[in-house]
Amino acid sequence: MLIALLAIAVGLILLVWSAERFVAGSAATAGYVGMPPLLIGMVVVGFGTSAPEMVVSALAASQGNPGLALGNAYGSNITNIALILGITALIAPIAVHSQVMRKELPILTVVTLFAIWQLFDGTLSRLDAVALVGVFFAVLGWSIWSGMRTPDDPMATEVSAELTTHAMPIRKALFWLVAGLVLLVISSRILVWGAVDLATAFGVSDLIIGLTIVAVGTSLPELAASIIAARKGEHDLALGNILGSNLFNTLAVVGIAGLITPIGVADEVLVRDLPVMAGLTLALFVLGYGFRGPGRINRLEGGALLAVFVGYTAYLLVTNF
Repeated sequence: MLIALLAIAVGLILLVWSAERFVAGSAATAGYVGMPPLLIGMVVVGFGTSAPEMVVSALAASQGNPGLALGNAYGSNITNIALILGITALIAPIAVHSQVMRKELPILTVVTLFAIWQLFDGTLSRLDAVALVGVFFAVLGWSIWSGMRTPDDPMATEVSAELTTHAMPIRKALFWLVAGLVLLVISSRILVWGAVDLATAFGVSDLIIGLTIVAVGTSLPELAASIIAARKGEHDLALGNILGSNLFNTLAVVGIAGLITPIGVADEVLVRDLPVMAGLTLALFVLGYGFRGPGRINRLEGGALLAVFVGYTAYLLVTNF
């Protein structure tokens, strides 16, 4: 068990570091090839911070641990909203100025409901997975189209400032793009092995390990990015990071895992985890959309989100360990 814990610790540390390098290299490379700053923020940064979830879930599914794949994806969504946005809002209330973000909030809500509807029969089939991946590419296409139409969106200014502050030579950017991806795969293999071994040692399902240790660990890049953005007053970038990540998790991460192997969905996922994820997504939509003006997540609301995460995690630990 000690070896499993060590593997998880080493895997998570290497995973977080390589994800940060991968996103930095990807963003810099995208800037060199002429991608608009808004698209870099929405697509490269928003989706890129979910690279750990994608690699971990794909490896877990390919190695016969579909529970870990689902737990990682849905647990990361819960962690992103309840833990990360909760902490971020406590540090600095999040004001939503970006019109693109206000359009993505209802899209995430509808996508989440669609993904839950697919699982009502207790199975994520390959046909379901194809539908998820298809919707992902549709959302990606919309993001590119929307970004091209609104180049002066406030989020574009924030991303442009970040690219200028952390300028990187093209060779260095390409190096970290490739090296970061390779290290992501290596660290994910270490993490998955440790997580499965730990689940066996404690006699719990790999789903629970995925919802807790792995989900929080693979969400650390989002946590770091959102806190840094909030402290700099880059509120739209902080929220955009979470929205992009949750869209990617719900559609691409689960879809890719389902394409690798059909996944049986445990009853507890349907009655416990998916309702929590749906409730948090709906709360994020209500708080962030701003029906009577710019959306805003204040410190009180951030504290409430954090309390939900603590309560949910405590329930998982008490009932399974």
